[in-house]
Parts: sequence; structure tokens; C-alpha cells
Amino acid sequence: MLDRYVYKNNKKMRMGYTTGSCAAAAAKAAAWMLLGGTEVPEVKLMTPKGIALCLEVLDARVTADGASCAIRKDAGDDPDVTDGLKIYAEVKKTEKAGIEIDGGEGVGRVTRAGLEQPVGAAAINKIPRQMIREGVEEACRQFGYEGGLSVLVRIPGGRELAAKTFNPRLGIVGGISVLGTSGIVEPMSEEALIETIRVEIKMQLAQGRSYLVLVPGNYGLDYLNEFHPNLLKTAVKYSNFLGAAIDAAVEYGARGILLAGHIGKLVKLAGGIMNTHSRNADSRMEILTAHAAVMGADRETAEALMNSITTDEALEILKEKGLLESVMKRLLERMEFYVDHRSGHSLEKGIMIFSQTEGTLGESADTRRILACIQKELEEGSMSE
Repeated sequence: MLDRYVYKNNKKMRMGYTTGSCAAAAAKAAAWMLLGGTEVPEVKLMTPKGIALCLEVLDARVTADGASCAIRKDAGDDPDVTDGLKIYAEVKKTEKAGIEIDGGEGVGRVTRAGLEQPVGAAAINKIPRQMIREGVEEACRQFGYEGGLSVLVRIPGGRELAAKTFNPRLGIVGGISVLGTSGIVEPMSEEALIETIRVEIKMQLAQGRSYLVLVPGNYGLDYLNEFHPNLLKTAVKYSNFLGAAIDAAVEYGARGILLAGHIGKLVKLAGGIMNTHSRNADSRMEILTAHAAVMGADRETAEALMNSITTDEALEILKEKGLLESVMKRLLERMEFYVDHRSGHSLEKGIMIFSQTEGTLGESADTRRILACIQKELEEGSMSE
């Protein structure tokens, strides 16, 4: 167990280690056993984050052909579906020089372009592959072995767990991914969520598309399902990390984005807030009140808006005062301004806002044109399949 902690929301939470660290440690221990001819009870591994791990070796087995063992995944206090899994590595000698790394049972296979590994490869990401290679090479140096080795990573139960991850949506089939850029799991890591969003954006663009559909979450998906169901296959959920999603769209060469979201989330964009989690920033009522005041709301209306608990309550007030349409129009203009500011004016953009009580509240000026462009790309993509 890793005795390291971080503080999240004033709570002390224990850190863990990634599937990549487990695979690397298992491979290192298996190589050590194969080349040394004896089982080892534990293995030491230095993670990219600079935190050293000393991990118990499980299910060790040495035969004439090779050696294998497992490391149990420990996610710390992070709600990770892979917590407790055994990550196995089997190492064998090969006639071909170098170290070959592949995935077996429970490790996913890449079926779509745009992911970190090429189509057909095991879903073992770059940093875990590097960690595996370095650990095996260390064993080779220790025992003076200069021949080739193969490493097969297995994760029993990985196929079943994959359904609870993003893998099916990303086109990774047959199991889970071996992940981790730092080797360490930080509970509720924003970095991990952002990396998932970036991967999905990259994958969408790698399929020949130049426009992205971005939604904050399930409300946005439900809205698309009702009004534009054909867009669901192109939608990327960005959670609270709109700024990071826009950054990734620019970095990976998107031509434009269509942003569809509930007013409760997107109203924050009108204030330039790019991480919309409530603990990071709220200001929903302040933003609505300011724009209503500019559009002529009196003091009584402003006070009522500021005292609203939900955006639905605020929308009802704006509707009663005849300000709903004008305020939504002004909000959309500010949303466009901040998207331009974040992207450096490098993205075409369409924005749709809605509420569950009022339905569609407004669309930015270019929304219909962006919708047509996305529809055209979808039609061209289906014709080429």
C-alpha cells in the first residue's frame, strides 16, 4: 500500500498507483525471475512522478520457457474500477533482439485511428510501455543478458470491466487500457479526466472530421438526442473542462466546434469561466443579473435574480419581465467572445443553450452553418465506409 496522501476538498486522501506501474513492476519482476532463475517476493519501481514503489509480487511462476507474476492494482482513495485487479506480465526469451511488448487477455486492442497507439496494437500507452521496457532492461543489465525478450501483459477480468470505461466509445475492444503518465493515481485527478477528453477529441478528428460537437454532460447528450440525434456519434463530453477541450480542439487542428449545453453550465462561459465546477467558480446569478440590468431590468428584478437558487428560477423571472430573449442573445454574444479569446480566434463556432423547462433558449449566429458542416461530414463519412 502506498503511504502517500493529497488533500482534495479539505479531505485527506490516499494516493495509489496506475495500471501502467503494475504492468511495469510485474514485467520487471518476471524478467528478474527468468534471468535469475528464482522467484522474488517484491519488486522496486521508480515512477515518472519520482515516487518509488515497493510492490508485493503475486502468483510468481518460473518455468523453462519463461516467468510470470502479478501485481495487484491499488487506486488509493480514487473511485477507480480497476482497483484490486491483478495485472500479470509474462516474460520469455526470443531469438529476435530487443524487447517486444504486447497485450493478452483483458487488455484492449485499438480499432480506430487517433489514439496514442496505432490500430491493431494493444492499448498499452506510451509511458507504461517505456516503464515496462526500462524495468526489463534493468534486469537484463543486472544479469548480463543481451538477447531478446517478449513481454505479454494480461488482465483477467479486464474485458468485463471495459464496459464501465470510455474504451468502447474510443474504439478500444476486448479489455481495458494500461494507462498512466505519472505512474501514480491521485484521487479524483483532474489531469486524468482532461487527458480522457483530449484523447476523445483527437480520435474524433482522426476520423477525418474537422468539426467537433462539445457537450458538458448527459443533459447535453439528451438535448442532442431529441433535436439532433445524428450528432450523438460525434459528441465529446468535456465535463467541467471547457477550456481544456477548446485547447485540445486547437492543438489537434479542428476547424470549428459546436457547443451545446444547459444554461446552468454555459452561463458561466459568458463570464469567461473555463472550468465550470461549482467549487472553482459559480457566478451564475451574478452573470444573469448583470446582463439583465444592461437590458433594462429594474432593481427589484435584479434583486430577485440574485436571490434565485436555480437558473430555472431565474429564467422564469426573465420570462415574466419580457427579458428572456434579449438576455439570452447577449449571453450568447459573450460566450462567443470568450471562445474566441481562448482559441485565439482560430475556431469557427456555434453555440446552443437550453433549459429543461424552456427547451432551446438561443443559438449563436453561426450555429446553423456549423450544423450543416457537421452533417455534411457525417454523410461523407458514411458514404466512404
